[in-house]
Amino acid sequence: MAGTTNINVRVDKELKRKAEAIFNELGLNMSTAMNMFLRYSVRYGGIPFDLRLDTPNEETRAAIDDVNNNRNMSKTFDSVDALMEDLNAEN
Repeated sequence: MAGTTNINVRVDKELKRKAEAIFNELGLNMSTAMNMFLRYSVRYGGIPFDLRLDTPNEETRAAIDDVNNNRNMSKTFDSVDALMEDLNAEN
């Protein structure tokens, strides 16, 4: 890359470790993530975005666990007609 320069930034070791873990999950290395941040900051004229991994809440984690363990699942239907028949049935 022509015309590049180095930036030295001091950060807490744990902060760097956590940031690298998130960037890795997003398919980025630290240099790429920092370049993205700086370029977008210039375009935006300030701190521009929220790039993060969403952590599911307790209800969502429970639902995911139910699906993974085939618990509390709804009925399955072979056709829309069968679904509509079940929905319209008086229980």
